[in-house]
Amino acid sequence: MKNRLQLSLFLIPGLLLYVGLFVFPTLTGLFYSFTDWDGVSPSYAFVGLDNYKDSLSSIVFRKAFGNNVEFMLTVVIAQTFISLVLALLLVRNTKTRIVLRALYFLPAILSSVSVGLIWAFMYDPSIGLINYGLNEAGMSSIARNWIGDPKIAIYSIAAVQVWAHAGQMMIVFIAGLQGIPAELYEAARMDGGSKWQVFRNVTWPLLAPSATIVVAYTTIQSFKAFDLIFTMTDGGPNYATEILTTYIYHTAFGSYSFGLASAGSMIFLVLLALLTLLQFKALRADRVSY
Repeated sequence: MKNRLQLSLFLIPGLLLYVGLFVFPTLTGLFYSFTDWDGVSPSYAFVGLDNYKDSLSSIVFRKAFGNNVEFMLTVVIAQTFISLVLALLLVRNTKTRIVLRALYFLPAILSSVSVGLIWAFMYDPSIGLINYGLNEAGMSSIARNWIGDPKIAIYSIAAVQVWAHAGQMMIVFIAGLQGIPAELYEAARMDGGSKWQVFRNVTWPLLAPSATIVVAYTTIQSFKAFDLIFTMTDGGPNYATEILTTYIYHTAFGSYSFGLASAGSMIFLVLLALLTLLQFKALRADRVSY
């Protein structure tokens, strides 16, 4: 019992940080979500569930949620596919492939603010490198106002998200691929299996746990892409790139409606918790299967 007590003392620093940085702010936000606090004045009144009703009935909130889902689906599909292709091409440990892995992983260590500012410049319709390159290549008809056009702005930012994190997810797939026994590939080739048949019947089933991790991480990551969108478009034009996190920020610090923003935060927290639970169950099912 004495040894257990001594060991349990090592939990206190981490527990204090967790309570102070997560539990207490969450409970405080839950409390203020039932008030009309403006974030400045010392007084406030309780409004019950009005903030939750206003959030769910808000056109901007629904637009932000729809944009979030659209952004998430685009990023998850594109990033999973690209990272898987890169992993298949670079799975062998040669000097050239190791260097290429490092180059593809490099964007993941950059801050999202830096990435957003760089790509906002590249997307600039007048002096941006993308339109300049298209014009020089004789493809000026393809040139667009990439983050100024409401129809394509969310997809332009999704492309940046994929560019920044595909290399990171590539590493997860490479780890999964290198964990597949070579004997299974030899047996499949001896049976006359083509490359596609080997991938479909050997590689992909055994890679399913890694794919689940990639999809789960990418999904949650795309719901929290605040800094990238904030630096590139700030939710514009005309709420075309507004997502739940930017909606909460604008509601709190733009309209000084901290009670309403807290309610939006609680709804967002519940959505993320449900999403994480579903992903965890899927991952657990894969682990049981394999």
